[in-house]
Amino acid sequence: MPEEAARAPEIRVPCTRLGCSRCCLGTQMELSKSDIERITRLGYKLEDFAVRGADGRYRLKNVNGRCVFLGEDGRCKIYEHRPLGCRLYPVVCVEGEGLGVDSECPLSRMVLGLLRRDGRLVEEIASVVAREFGVECPARLVGIV
Repeated sequence: MPEEAARAPEIRVPCTRLGCSRCCLGTQMELSKSDIERITRLGYKLEDFAVRGADGRYRLKNVNGRCVFLGEDGRCKIYEHRPLGCRLYPVVCVEGEGLGVDSECPLSRMVLGLLRRDGRLVEEIASVVAREFGVECPARLVGIV
């Protein structure tokens, strides 16, 4: 695994074990510069996996409403190299406010409980998100969003 991916925090929830890939449907997952570099090193071309939004930020491409990397078997084709946002999901940055947990995830309450118990993880995630995406992400929980 690439060095920067190994250092990034990761929310470990049993979604793959449960066969859930809801977050890979209609994704708007933003990509950091590190994500793009890591995925292109795998041999993918930027235009094959990303789209640039009106805000100038790259996001994962959807094909037929599904993340370009979601295989027919419901598994991520680049799981070990997946973007930071995918590693952190369902934790999201509510810019300028703090970290929230996406209500669309069936495991959102479990993840919120995990974050409430581990303030160090909240600080680490907020710091990495601010650095990698260049956004203000205070190290505090805002709850389920």
